[in-house]
Amino acid sequence: MPYHKPMTITFLGTGTSTGVPVVACDCRVCTSDDPRDRRLRTSVMVEVDGNHYVIDCGPDFRYQMIREKVEDIAAILFTHGHRDHIAGLDDVRAFNYVLNKTVDIYASDTVVDSINKEFPYILKEKRFFGAPQLHFHIIDNKPFTINGVLFTPIELVHHKMPVFGFRVGDFTYITDASHIPEEEKGKIKGSSVLVINALRKSKHISHFSLDEALQVIGEVNPKQAYITHLSHFMGIHEEVSRDLPDNVFLAHDGLEIRI
Repeated sequence: MPYHKPMTITFLGTGTSTGVPVVACDCRVCTSDDPRDRRLRTSVMVEVDGNHYVIDCGPDFRYQMIREKVEDIAAILFTHGHRDHIAGLDDVRAFNYVLNKTVDIYASDTVVDSINKEFPYILKEKRFFGAPQLHFHIIDNKPFTINGVLFTPIELVHHKMPVFGFRVGDFTYITDASHIPEEEKGKIKGSSVLVINALRKSKHISHFSLDEALQVIGEVNPKQAYITHLSHFMGIHEEVSRDLPDNVFLAHDGLEIRI
């Protein structure tokens, strides 16, 4: 059943693994004065009933929490185990210290394996002092609830790697995908808001291009769609936005939408 309570979606970051601007790049996008062209690594936060659920926790997590003045999080959900989506996990320690709480983590077995390689001190049986205090919940391609909120995983393909998107009520979030199996598209249809990745305008082996993302949006037909996980190759925010359909928008860091 869709979750009909009001939700606030905050785009914590909307950039690809390099972020934008890219180090040492002097292209028009990387030198743009428009703050919408400055993109941290991709992550989103869903707020329901005052609880904050963060999807992905990349290397900019600490700053993203400070920028949005987040004082507590209910859980972190992971789409996959690439470093630009898990590298901020050590900074969860601040919530442990300040709130004296363990943070719930929802991730697949493969993501937990990636976390163990990136942070071998977190999952040790004898945890060393100062390691993040985390409670891992292993998820697969089945719906689950957190605090009564239903999260539906959507199994996607990132080149050859299985990754998850998530649907929460009328909101669907897809990042780092290059293909959506037909049997998974049914989970997306009926969403009033769809967020989907598009790395650039030209084709890419592991991410949707802008045209490919627009094709998915056309099939799903949400009221509104937002493009995320953009590289500097996508172009200037204002210029790209002019050519998009009326119900499609480039997301940008700090953008809030309410459903």
